[in-house]
Amino acid sequence: MATSEKIIVTGGAGFIGSAVVWRLNEMGRDDILIVDRMDETDKWKNLAPLKFADYIDADDFIDDIGDFKDTEAIFHLGACSSTTERDADYMLRNNFQYTKDLADFALSNDIRFIYASSAATYGDGSNGMADGIDGLDKLRPLNVYGYSKHLFDQYAARNGMFDSIVGLKYFNVFGPNENHKGDMRSLVNKAFDQINETGKLQLFKSADPQYKDGEFGRDFVYVKDAVEMTLHFMEPLATASGSDNTGGLFNIGSGRMNTWNSLADAIFKALDRPRNVEFIDMPEHLRDRYQYHTQADLTRLRTAGYDAETTPLDTAVADYVQNYLLPRRHLGD
Repeated sequence: MATSEKIIVTGGAGFIGSAVVWRLNEMGRDDILIVDRMDETDKWKNLAPLKFADYIDADDFIDDIGDFKDTEAIFHLGACSSTTERDADYMLRNNFQYTKDLADFALSNDIRFIYASSAATYGDGSNGMADGIDGLDKLRPLNVYGYSKHLFDQYAARNGMFDSIVGLKYFNVFGPNENHKGDMRSLVNKAFDQINETGKLQLFKSADPQYKDGEFGRDFVYVKDAVEMTLHFMEPLATASGSDNTGGLFNIGSGRMNTWNSLADAIFKALDRPRNVEFIDMPEHLRDRYQYHTQADLTRLRTAGYDAETTPLDTAVADYVQNYLLPRRHLGD
């Protein structure tokens, strides 16, 4: 069966996926097939303002994948991203096997394939956070979500797939269209509700003597920046040898580590409220798998030709809070 969709976005109703579709619409593209599982979430609200050719359930899509051989590019952004999920069988089927099947199909049919990996693959960071495939086997993810992503990175490297496919290690992405994510929402999103309800923000105390309360943190990257970096890889990149099948494994982040205190300050500033932070004990189940410091090394991304500056934290938080959370808007509204 011939199809008119030239771009496939799995997880297209989700956070980063719907943001990618929003940006593609801005670029004049609506020949897009959305692949997702709606379940009982409000993800459908992310799709309401967007333009696309069709929607298909993720399980039906993989069953009928042979119908999509004429596709130009696949952005595989669908996954279970819960860092507290304990069902390893489910995570490996959903995040590893599904990605493997889709990548094999894309390579067999000369389709550009860009997929979401994760900074969770880096574990506690003791083995560094440099992207690429050198040193992959030294990484030790702290949860099954990170491991499911790491397993495919290893599979792709072992089978020479990174000659042509692109894996993107997303750091802590925040921004519009994440309302449906429940406990996996960014702190900005959670803090917005918490501050409006209670007047204060709760942050975890440090359970590591190396870090003072609030002085550990993450590489927080605005979703609009993450989308620009993602779409940078839509077209194959020319190499020095003239080949145009450049692939690889790349970090997607701001390139900066911001503390939880800094993030809290930015949120209160965006809300025009005085800072009011309460530190609470970190739950026991998180203490042995908590990332205290993440920072994306963007060297390889820059070498691949992406030269735009990332949005400063204060600016990104202000845009998110004032232009999306306060008016309850989605990207595309």
